[in-house]
Amino acid sequence: MTHVLEMIRTHPGEPPVDEQVLSRCIEACHDCAQSCTSCADACLAEQDAQTLVRCIRLNLDCAEVCATTGNLLTREVEFDSEVARAVVGACAVACRVCGDECERHAQHMEHCRVCAEACRECEQACKDVVASLAA
Repeated sequence: MTHVLEMIRTHPGEPPVDEQVLSRCIEACHDCAQSCTSCADACLAEQDAQTLVRCIRLNLDCAEVCATTGNLLTREVEFDSEVARAVVGACAVACRVCGDECERHAQHMEHCRVCAEACRECEQACKDVVASLAA
């Protein structure tokens, strides 16, 4: 259980987008960052790790972008929608690219299947925030 929604609701400021959309994205970003980090580590443990260099790189890049995005969205004071749109949009792209790569390995590596699923969920949550910011 996370406390993201509760923290948003107890914040004295006004959330920049719908609190449900915002909390879902923050949670998805942090979940995806963890999943991508774990997937990269699991790829390194595979016997054919050398063939997974692209997957590992994209996992690590996606994890960094997701963690940064989740942290940025957590801060509501003096929220800048232009910066948020750029960062959240970049996160959606990173998740799409990483998810595509993990799906290539998902049939024979369960950790890649799980990671691809986390990437897809985060990608959609980011798109929802971008749509809300544009409204």
